[in-house]
Amino acid sequence: MSTTDGFHHNHPPDGEMPPDGVLAGQAGQAGEKEKADSATDQTLSPEEKRYKEQQAIPKTLPELKRVLEEQIGLGTSFDIVKHEMVFAGKPSAFVYVNGMVKDDILTDIIMRLSYLADGALRHQPVQTMIEQYIPHIQVSKASSMNDVISRVLVGNAALFVENEDTAITLDVRTYPIRSITEPDTERVVRGAKDGFVETLLTNIMLIRRRLKDPRMKFELVEVGKRSKTNVCIAYVNDIADMDLVESVRDKVKGVTIDGIPLADKQLEEIILGKNWNPYPLVRYSERPDVVAAHMLEGHVVLMVDTSPTAIILPATFFHHCQHAEEYRHTPFIGTYLRWVRYIGIWASLFLLPLWFLMVMNPELKPAGLEFLGPQEEGKLPLLLQFVIVEIGVDMMRMAAVHTPQPIAVAMGLVAAILIGDIAVKTGLFVNEVILYMAVASIGMFATPSYELGLANRIVRLALLVLAAAFKVPGLIIGATLWVIMLALQRSYNSPFLWPFIPFHLKGLISLIIRKPVQWDIERPSITKAYDSTRQPRKSN
Repeated sequence: MSTTDGFHHNHPPDGEMPPDGVLAGQAGQAGEKEKADSATDQTLSPEEKRYKEQQAIPKTLPELKRVLEEQIGLGTSFDIVKHEMVFAGKPSAFVYVNGMVKDDILTDIIMRLSYLADGALRHQPVQTMIEQYIPHIQVSKASSMNDVISRVLVGNAALFVENEDTAITLDVRTYPIRSITEPDTERVVRGAKDGFVETLLTNIMLIRRRLKDPRMKFELVEVGKRSKTNVCIAYVNDIADMDLVESVRDKVKGVTIDGIPLADKQLEEIILGKNWNPYPLVRYSERPDVVAAHMLEGHVVLMVDTSPTAIILPATFFHHCQHAEEYRHTPFIGTYLRWVRYIGIWASLFLLPLWFLMVMNPELKPAGLEFLGPQEEGKLPLLLQFVIVEIGVDMMRMAAVHTPQPIAVAMGLVAAILIGDIAVKTGLFVNEVILYMAVASIGMFATPSYELGLANRIVRLALLVLAAAFKVPGLIIGATLWVIMLALQRSYNSPFLWPFIPFHLKGLISLIIRKPVQWDIERPSITKAYDSTRQPRKSN
């Protein structure tokens, strides 16, 4: 005999999800949810309210149906399925979310239980099923409806047996998953071409392929009383500073928001609280090799389910200037690429304000650079030209993001050739404004961290305005205030401008030169690693 409440459709392709995670604290979250729903509860009858608040596992299938109707929306939500069957003379019911379970595994389990002879489940049916008859690895018991529903909503299937006060939960979840590809923002010429995806367990697997250290830990914390999002805290136990780990863990567990559907960025803003600071105090990465390398340095990593991006902390200004490409070449070439990148970042910040200052004050031009400056003035003031071009570049960047790929190339050509060329010919802009703006934009795009590039653009605009308003003193004061602002920033109690402020010679040398691997003896002191030695020193 079998009946089904709900609809049954073909499921999406198999994906992976992390284990059930941390369910501790759900009772408190349920209490907050009940408080938030108090207005709704006033419209319920006493019977409906009793079923809605019931935590004990129902012992009859009709009672189970009523509890599920009130607590999870059975019969209202089309994807909630209750499938009743009889196994060995015991009326039972499977409950799951359609589209989030693996059909083949659940079918195998049902077939195995269907062959049981009457009386096979006479004594302790739940325990007997788990130990003898359910051919699945990830099986557990749940003794409250809150526990069962929490697991069902993340993709588990629940099996209820009549006259039993315990339910069985089966981890048969599956989510649609895209293929593993190289991240668009962290491409390398040589090296691994895999990147994180939106499934947490897959991302953890990619890290474990690179670090098979048994002391590497992945702690799971549930965040959001409604979204119940899995957040993973990753670190190497005998390398990472445990005070940092404890601080991160406490802040993540202390998040009391209703949900974080936008994943990592919402979590970062909540735990750091630096809402109006334009500079990123954590580093983002979608590359498992980059994350593994940072973990070996003593960093702590946060990963949020449904996000392909990992949060690395602590992170300094110069962490955002590093790229995996530097470590895929010889130390000499890696150092050269690093310096080219530094020059690009410097140009994205100071090229336009300095050029503007020398054009407006010709006496500041060094000998041999008297040719700098437009031969003919445009119809618009230089400052206004720069502001318009800055906004135009941002509009092109945003349009490229929202434009289909085949059209984006054509759009770029139209914007660069037609709009730029016509603007110069009509006299609205001068050639050098377009030239130097293009160089500054290239420097911004050469910045490995997208967040750092955007923050530097805001600073560049501010320095440009100060140089126009107050000339040399304005630029000097603006640059000084910028350095002071960065020096006062801290990423989890780590100085943001390390190793410059405070000064650290070894760290500065590692920043300037991409050292050979065999010279990299110690871990960076900024992470306060418990085990600070990466490899033994070679005796002469």
